Amino acid sequence: MPVAEHTHEDLDKRAPLFEVAAEFVRHNIALGHLKPGLVLQESALSERLDMSRATLKRALEIVESEGLIERFSGRGFVVSGAGAKPQREDLRQIALDHSSLDDSVGKPSWLRVYDDVAFHVTRCPVFGRYRVFEAQMAEEYGVSRTIIRDVLGRLQERGLVQKSKTSRWVVEPLTSRKIKDKYELRNILEVAALQSAKLPLQDIQKLISEIDSLSKQDQVSEDQWFALDRKFFELVVLTTPNEDLAEYASSNRIALEACQAALFSLGLPPDKQSLQELRQVLELALSGSISAATSMLSTHLAKASARTIAQLKITAIIAPPPDFPSYLQFS
Repeated sequence: MPVAEHTHEDLDKRAPLFEVAAEFVRHNIALGHLKPGLVLQESALSERLDMSRATLKRALEIVESEGLIERFSGRGFVVSGAGAKPQREDLRQIALDHSSLDDSVGKPSWLRVYDDVAFHVTRCPVFGRYRVFEAQMAEEYGVSRTIIRDVLGRLQERGLVQKSKTSRWVVEPLTSRKIKDKYELRNILEVAALQSAKLPLQDIQKLISEIDSLSKQDQVSEDQWFALDRKFFELVVLTTPNEDLAEYASSNRIALEACQAALFSLGLPPDKQSLQELRQVLELALSGSISAATSMLSTHLAKASARTIAQLKITAIIAPPPDFPSYLQFS
């Protein structure tokens, strides 16, 4: 659990380091400080922002996907621009605008390390079992091992990393059996929560309208899918007066949400059918047919389990992303 002045809600509101770095690059391209043709050296930028090279590489790949920068001789990136010739300048010295950065950038802290590590460890389980090396992580982020142990302890509380029998930090694989077990537990917990929930009917009607509006789109983005799925959970499950039940239901979802995010990151599209199933639950709940709504929720969870397991099998023929940091090693 985070220190007193921070909550998990606070963590969710903070952009991961790679997103902060990506916005910094976008911002300075827009202002003309990073000119067309300028070669973007990862090492210089990482020093300037006090971030790891792995973090900067991830950020530059995001900006590349937006067309603002492009590959340079297969070794790095240059700022895009028609006819611009590659130019090398010392990025540690040129004038850049830092107003897009928040106060914590450049000041290593457990919170910033936590965000970045959480991003990486949530992508691992679909590819297998990974060892987590404290010393390499401390070197990667330029912090003490005490901070690293604190970060790993917090991730352990959320079920994202574990300690093996030999006291080594590991990220355990998400197997078909584990996914099935978690969905079975979801069925028990979430159906029970729905049966006792104090449903906010106006908010439910609004969510139905949002799903209807989204269904008219050809494609649903990852962010849109997660936003609707989480809102459904908040309205239908977390409105139970049984606080322990709500807490257990929330904890059980963490690994599955991480799994889904990892599958999305591999290019697997969000499933619109899943949202339609949630809509049916909402419609039945809105009409007062709670028994029918719980039955539909059970049907949805069974189908979601089958879909997730089918997607997971695809990862068996896909190589893990090449940008996993060195402190995560496949075992």
